[in-house]
Amino acid sequence: MANYDVVVIGAGPGGYVAAIACAQKGKKVACIDKWQNPQGKIVAGGTCLNVGCIPSKALLEASHKYADFAKLAQQGISVKDAKVDVPQMIKHKDGIVNQLNQGIAGLLKANKVDFIGGTGQVTGNTEVSVTDLDGKVTQLQAANIIIATGSDPVELRSIAFNGDTIVDSAGALAFQAVPKKLVVIGAGVIGLELGSVWARLGSEVTVLEAMDSFLPMAEKQLAKEMLKSLKKQGLKIELSAMVSSATVKGGSVELTYTQADSEHKISADKVIVAVGRRPNTAGIIADGVAVALDERGFITVNDNCQTGLENVFAIGDVVRGPMLAHKATQEAEIVAQIIAGKYASVNYDAIPNVIYTHPELAWVGKTEQELKEAGIEFKKGVCPMAAIGRALANNDTEGMVKVLTDKNTDQILGVHILGAHAGEMIAQAVTSLEFGSSAEDIALTTFAHPTLSEAIKEAALAANGHAIHLVNR
Repeated sequence: MANYDVVVIGAGPGGYVAAIACAQKGKKVACIDKWQNPQGKIVAGGTCLNVGCIPSKALLEASHKYADFAKLAQQGISVKDAKVDVPQMIKHKDGIVNQLNQGIAGLLKANKVDFIGGTGQVTGNTEVSVTDLDGKVTQLQAANIIIATGSDPVELRSIAFNGDTIVDSAGALAFQAVPKKLVVIGAGVIGLELGSVWARLGSEVTVLEAMDSFLPMAEKQLAKEMLKSLKKQGLKIELSAMVSSATVKGGSVELTYTQADSEHKISADKVIVAVGRRPNTAGIIADGVAVALDERGFITVNDNCQTGLENVFAIGDVVRGPMLAHKATQEAEIVAQIIAGKYASVNYDAIPNVIYTHPELAWVGKTEQELKEAGIEFKKGVCPMAAIGRALANNDTEGMVKVLTDKNTDQILGVHILGAHAGEMIAQAVTSLEFGSSAEDIALTTFAHPTLSEAIKEAALAANGHAIHLVNR
């Protein structure tokens, strides 16, 4: 039986980071994962790298560049006969994934982490069993165990995945041609991003969302503007649309859904089911091990990501909080610190959210509706991107920045950005929130000109009625 200071189950953005961080602190570490690439080789990176964050952004970027050709004439550039080569686009995406797979493998090796292919299971307080692809079982002894097994797409009982016409998010990243008609079930982050990709490339996209509101977790004012923008781009978004069944006929799918108490039918060449994800915890904990799961399958942990056993930790999508790669990475780093005997914590109020459509929607902290519900008095400053010189120069003025501050202390409570590169701009807001900055602190900070991020400063100024490039209200 091999002995380790730390055994990590899972090699996604939480697992491999935890393994490297622990190794850098002098620990002997093993990292286990079962993910196989298309060639059958076990690789690190998890969902995020292999069929999630990275490949979806590669397709979003490529499709955005293609769609942007139509706007270039305004800037004096004429592009003729732009064509979409989907197989080449997918090949390019796969090349990026492979490059990063190799990069993580090299980092694990450089940090002397033993990468073990197979399925891990916690079988005791300090024991992990690994079952490889051939069914061979190996026992590992570990002073500390970190569970970072991620999540899987939710499958609707009435609409089973078939890997061809009805697919999950992974399948939607592997289409070899642009579907003439595409239906996306779910208007969440994943559904909107994938719908955007194929709509830009020429697909007729309909998004069916069961809820009666659009992006209820986001700032209402910005969500409303984003909905308008996506519809203008050609996405047909139907709210309060409850899908009940799917019938596959030849190469197409007929969906039945209920909306406004009436039944509707819609046909599509492809259907993407993007109704959420569930923690991948089935079979991870052996019977009798004191690691508890809640009714939804999440592992119960304390503020230090410790389970019922203080030497067994769980991070990322398998525990409470948002299912975000950067949240998993942050938890990985604090767990490594705790195992090393140091103090660390995650500020869950300062974790950014980003939807990589165009315009992008990014936010951190509280929304206006949350502050009202909590009875917190606040001020707000809004700066439309159309007031920013760089946005005009880029011919991309959709969106706005909204800053929410405490009415009495001026402390920043939330920042919400709709616009190009919002996912990059939000980092300024995260840092400000993390350090307890006020709107005045941002107003007194020098921002480079001309940049899109100047909208953050202008919104902070507006919160106190001191906007320079806007009429103060």
